[in-house]
Amino acid sequence: MTVEVPLLGGTANRGQVHRVGETVRRPMRPTSAATHALLRHLADVGFSGAPRVLGVDDAGREVLSYVHGDAVTVPLPGWGLADAALGSMAELLRAFHDATTGFDPAPYDWSHPVPPPYDGGGIAHNDPNLDNVVFRGGRAVALIDFDLAAPGAPIWDVAAAARLWVPLRSPADVDDVRRGRATARVRLLADAYGLDEEGRAGLVAAVRASHDWMVDIVRKGAAAGVPGFAAYWGPDAAARARRTDAWLERNAESITTALTG
Repeated sequence: MTVEVPLLGGTANRGQVHRVGETVRRPMRPTSAATHALLRHLADVGFSGAPRVLGVDDAGREVLSYVHGDAVTVPLPGWGLADAALGSMAELLRAFHDATTGFDPAPYDWSHPVPPPYDGGGIAHNDPNLDNVVFRGGRAVALIDFDLAAPGAPIWDVAAAARLWVPLRSPADVDDVRRGRATARVRLLADAYGLDEEGRAGLVAAVRASHDWMVDIVRKGAAAGVPGFAAYWGPDAAARARRTDAWLERNAESITTALTG
């Protein structure tokens, strides 16, 4: 018998992603051709930090290679909140961006286009959330869940990573060891990624745009009845979003100083 093991994490596909042996089975989407082309490009250039496309199963699900390791899922493990994990995630993200050089996204339809001025200049994963990065031995080794991948500037992904991993949000909504360490951790992320001077100067603006973009995706998904989005968009979600916006506005200067000083 084929044993299907549900995999934790995820929002849009919550409860629909399963491991079968050394493979992962996930629902096909209208934009699957785009993400499969991207994953095949990454395989062709020798980038080891992403799943491989293996085909489509009898149930009409995409079949990807299973990436061994651990993602940072609830309850959040201490190693996933450590500075070393943040630094290695940034290094992996940079390697991903470097590997996408030369990939032509034009022939494909992509999910949730990135807004200008961040909608060109490369390919963005668009959701480098804690549960979408696989670690082995405390080091980030692979990105998974490319459903939101689309043409986008590298700074757009760095902004998302800063928002999620540092995390750049109100301390009222950070209840772990990362609380109160935003400026130190955002500098660590920028250094590990190798963010240039222009990127450091513009990171806070990109973070604010990234936050508003993702809030809109989740809010619309919840309104459409997508279970994972509906669960996330609880009674306090809108208030959390407002707290983040207000905190970013108040702290923009100090964050930029930490990045450029």
